[in-house]
Amino acid sequence: MDVNQAKQEHLLALKVMRLTKPTLFTNLPVTCEDRDLPGDLFAQLMREDPSTIKGAETLMLGEMLTLPQNFGNIFLGETFSSYISVHNDSNQVVKDILVKADLQTSSQRLNLSASNSAVAELKPERCIDDVIHHEVKEIGTHILVCAVSYTSQFGEKLYFRKFFKFQVLKPLDVKTKFYNAESDLSSVTDEVFLEAQIQNITTSPMFMEKVSLEPSMMYNVTELNSVACGDEGESTFGKMSYLQPMDTRQYLYCLKPKPEYAEKAGVIKGVTVIGKLDIVWKTNLGERGRLQTSQLQRMAPGYGDIRLSLEVIPDTVNLEEPFDIVCKITNCSERTMDLVMEMCNTRSIHWCGISGRQLGKLTPGASLSLPLTVFSSEQGLQSISGLRLTDTFLKRTYEYDDIAQVCVVCPFMSNEC
Repeated sequence: MDVNQAKQEHLLALKVMRLTKPTLFTNLPVTCEDRDLPGDLFAQLMREDPSTIKGAETLMLGEMLTLPQNFGNIFLGETFSSYISVHNDSNQVVKDILVKADLQTSSQRLNLSASNSAVAELKPERCIDDVIHHEVKEIGTHILVCAVSYTSQFGEKLYFRKFFKFQVLKPLDVKTKFYNAESDLSSVTDEVFLEAQIQNITTSPMFMEKVSLEPSMMYNVTELNSVACGDEGESTFGKMSYLQPMDTRQYLYCLKPKPEYAEKAGVIKGVTVIGKLDIVWKTNLGERGRLQTSQLQRMAPGYGDIRLSLEVIPDTVNLEEPFDIVCKITNCSERTMDLVMEMCNTRSIHWCGISGRQLGKLTPGASLSLPLTVFSSEQGLQSISGLRLTDTFLKRTYEYDDIAQVCVVCPFMSNEC
């Protein structure tokens, strides 16, 4: 893993060791029945084995910890820790010792040394120790460059470096999907649902400590990953939120525009920033990792020049009985419109009132709430259709069909219905 720069005998020796959490020692229990030839021999050997748990010798996990035997894997979001030791192997007093540790990534070079000041002198068989920490934020090849400069007792300035190369792997595969709310009033609230699919692509299980969405300044977020249970909500994944290797878990969030943005037509259009995911997990013996995604972007749906939405509509109505709805008309263009509304009956939907009425002028970004009355002549799930808006300035007509759906039921229990 390390590459020496030159084959020169130096007075100082540099040692670098990665600091990681130990693992639980595992053994392979061997058992047999009492009537078999070994008898109680295997059980006695396991009871005398210091690595087994007294009273539970047949368990693979023991009471001892095992120190790392190799460099291991480093994953994005984890903290890389390393122990650096410079030891004076000679019988001379070395002066002006400067130890410098840099981490070279594909995009930058970082100084990880706790102190950049030189040590005045180092006597024989003495050492200089340092521990460095760095939160890994890039994947790919990383090179730890450790440089040591010093002056011998004869005034000769000496210098050497060592390189330690390692790969940073990706621990999680994160995929996101956006869904627009399909309710009748979604066109007014502009609700957006975000589904985050998180897959553990490491070889060990993870404890998912936190998965949250930090919304942008335009949205408020509601987490939909818990179920109401008494006074407190219970996670849909249970109390022990473990994610096994190659397993995938879905998290759901609901985003609503803040009132100051939702009331302004045309503000939430085009590419909008939703926010970013903040994921915190723990692995072996509580070793923590954290990953933040980049800003998630979504293409907001286009509404054209005029946006027509429903503010009020009942869920269920009676057959052939008029019911009221409230339409909201918003001018999303950059010009003033002079609007005329026409109401066209369909096979099942019939409008009440005067068709072709003048709505007046509507400035850019302005909205108009319009109460209307309608009834249905057929049962079942019926679509509200047949509204036409005409801009008299440009002689342009905008048609609105299938605006919303309403359930029509018969109020009388008879064969006539």
